[in-house]
Amino acid sequence: MGEYLGVFASDDGRLYTPPVSRTGLAKLLRANPHHGTIPRFKRNLLLRDFRPSSGCSAHTMGRAALDFMVFGEAYLQRLRNVIGQVVELKHLPAINMRRKVDGGFAMLLPKGQALHFAEDEVEHIMEYDVEQDIYGVPDYLGGMHSLLLNESATLFRRRYYNNGAHAGYVFYTNDPDLSEEDEEALKAQISASKGVGNFRSMFVNIPGGSEKAIQIIPVGDIATKDEFERVKNITRADVIAAWRMNPALAGIMPENAGGFGDIEKIDRVYTNNEIRPICQLFLQVNATLRGDRQIAFDLP
Repeated sequence: MGEYLGVFASDDGRLYTPPVSRTGLAKLLRANPHHGTIPRFKRNLLLRDFRPSSGCSAHTMGRAALDFMVFGEAYLQRLRNVIGQVVELKHLPAINMRRKVDGGFAMLLPKGQALHFAEDEVEHIMEYDVEQDIYGVPDYLGGMHSLLLNESATLFRRRYYNNGAHAGYVFYTNDPDLSEEDEEALKAQISASKGVGNFRSMFVNIPGGSEKAIQIIPVGDIATKDEFERVKNITRADVIAAWRMNPALAGIMPENAGGFGDIEKIDRVYTNNEIRPICQLFLQVNATLRGDRQIAFDLP
């Protein structure tokens, strides 16, 4: 889903395929609470310093900034007046944008259709990738395995509880006096013990049966042997590190009485080192926007 495959021409030879599935990156936002909220938080920090203009509204910048955080690139259409001046920027969804082999851009539409743009019609803001310079790639790809492991641990735990909070067992009996009717009744009771309301007691009476006529042999005791919390904590730290996000800003509860320190100082340092360089990338749109329509950020 988040695997880097490189850039190749599509089957029809018209478009370059992105190195990482755009749909896969979008779906990963729902795999983990931190991975899903951090890009929006970074978008909000960028908008906090953004000064909208008649050439680019806060709404347009917000969408483009979120695309940049998630996909490592953003696309804006240059709208021109009758004399060819760029007077407004319109957001183009990065998930559907493709570079054309013969130059220009295409936006994929339903039913195999595409909307084509000339090279000078689109402002392409991208995070440079050292392996190719056609598409932008997000920085967090190195944390994808930890993200997926975090999701798998959560899904496993959820299924474990839905299954009745047990890892399974072997119901063993060697009593010859157990009738076929009793066997079928026991099977039905065991099957019914899974899921909600599974904590039921069972009465079995075998006249003349031995002490070990029936034995319950656990397959595993997940309640004491799994490392769910440890896996969640380690993978959460990896996800936050992949985003270069300070734990204090990521909604992490401190594990000590001292906390994370001065939150305003943390916010200021993080904004200076992480958000404002991204603002500089977006300022490239001023190279084509008409002077009175240019954007700005409240940078120090």
